[in-house]
Amino acid sequence: MIEVTKSILKSIYKPRPQDAKKYDFGLLLVIGGSEFYSGSPALASLAAFKAGCDMVRIIAPKRAADIIASFSPILAAYPLAGDWLEKKHVTTLLAMAESAKSVSHGKTALVIGGGMGRSRETQEAILEFLSTNTLPAVIDADAIHALVKDPSVVKGENSIITPNTFEFYILTGKEVYKLPDEEKIKIVQEQAERFKTTILLKGRTDIISDGKEIAVNKTGGPYLAKGGTGDSLSGLAGAFLARGIDAFTAAQAAAYVNGLSGELAAKKFGESLVATDLIESIYEVIR
Repeated sequence: MIEVTKSILKSIYKPRPQDAKKYDFGLLLVIGGSEFYSGSPALASLAAFKAGCDMVRIIAPKRAADIIASFSPILAAYPLAGDWLEKKHVTTLLAMAESAKSVSHGKTALVIGGGMGRSRETQEAILEFLSTNTLPAVIDADAIHALVKDPSVVKGENSIITPNTFEFYILTGKEVYKLPDEEKIKIVQEQAERFKTTILLKGRTDIISDGKEIAVNKTGGPYLAKGGTGDSLSGLAGAFLARGIDAFTAAQAAAYVNGLSGELAAKKFGESLVATDLIESIYEVIR
């Protein structure tokens, strides 16, 4: 078993060559949001940028996309007609994924799930998209709920699923909240092997497994138990996948950076910590 340390970042951050071009270090697609929720895709995108991703494109229903675009001039948000993701949008999502892969010469990944909602049509649209998607993917939040209906859409080694303990229960039927870490580790490994993918179970100790190896991350703390910190984790993992990092390593690095960034922010803000404080601290961890 591996305990994640700062050494994990050596495999990700190396000096950029002087002739580096945009997209050499990743283009991330973030698919999420709905009429009522716009924060999640924005937070994931900002975290990805802070992690060194060269470009992030957000795809969201129109109201969410318009709000997200107003958050920061660095956020590019493509609006989908309507208030929610619908099956009619799947063709557009697939076309944009292929376009991103082409322009970045394959240095592309996606994050999907945050703030999308759990209506039947949205969940079916998520599954239809994932069943055809070929990009490495971070599957979070509402996209995890969609997987319950058809786990086969997970693309094996290209994917990272990032559940909290409740989402893990919904996905697997395994209640692990009150179990000691030793038992959680065994169950996460078993489920990662069953799904043929990497699972990052979020908690006071993050547990990461690809079904073969196991890693634990102990950075973080109680002040990270707030809305938005899981979105920053997803953005970090997506940024690392977009660089071409394998899913198991990307998940470890994301957990480490997110947790330590949260620790640093908590020293300044304590109870007042919010997810954007964590994101602003990422540079201190990776520099």
